[in-house]
Amino acid sequence: MQNIFIDESCHLEHDNIPIMCIGYIKVPQNQYTQLKERFEALKLEYRTPMELKWNKFSNSRLPFYKALVNYFFNNPLEFRCILVKYKDRLNHDDFNSGSHDNFYYKLIYFLLKTNPSDEEYRVYLDIKDTRGKEKLNKIHDVFTRYYQGESPFKHLQHIRSHDNVFIQLADFFIGAITYKTRMKSNPELNHAGRLEFIEYLEEASGFSLDEGTVPWETKFNIFDHQPKKSE
Repeated sequence: MQNIFIDESCHLEHDNIPIMCIGYIKVPQNQYTQLKERFEALKLEYRTPMELKWNKFSNSRLPFYKALVNYFFNNPLEFRCILVKYKDRLNHDDFNSGSHDNFYYKLIYFLLKTNPSDEEYRVYLDIKDTRGKEKLNKIHDVFTRYYQGESPFKHLQHIRSHDNVFIQLADFFIGAITYKTRMKSNPELNHAGRLEFIEYLEEASGFSLDEGTVPWETKFNIFDHQPKKSE
């Protein structure tokens, strides 16, 4: 059994941000407690009791952030995300039945379906709005149809990010990826501490955060999705 903790960034359709990203941290169920305790121990060691969030980045906590990168790469955790560039090119009328929500469900589908079907998974998503139950039911229906009633995704649940450190870690990695990607179109994104962290994460992963990784990468995987330009 694997636990999958999903977070997303810039997911709203009309937020004037040209990219979006959705991703997860995957945690083996049989090591969940130990891995959570190690994470909490780092928070105590670096005197960082509050929730980890990219939009609350603090230069004074840079050593803690780097320690979390080391923690991730030295433990049996996996990260995977879909980075959507040029969000304004999305053609919902032709490809998503006119609905941004349908595109969201497709992203969840493509994000998760690469996981081997011979394992079972519990999937936890960060609560974003009041339509959580509706979205969970839709995602469940999609996988039930795809796996003909034998979906390996046995449990879907919304939880709040402040209650789970692995959703927080997903948020932080996704935040770094979207920040690096947005830098090309927004030169004002030059926060020295954030740039130092991004460089550290890129060095540890071996990949540029604003580009896709090789498809078979399992530890730190970025799928770079670029909608086609309209004719």
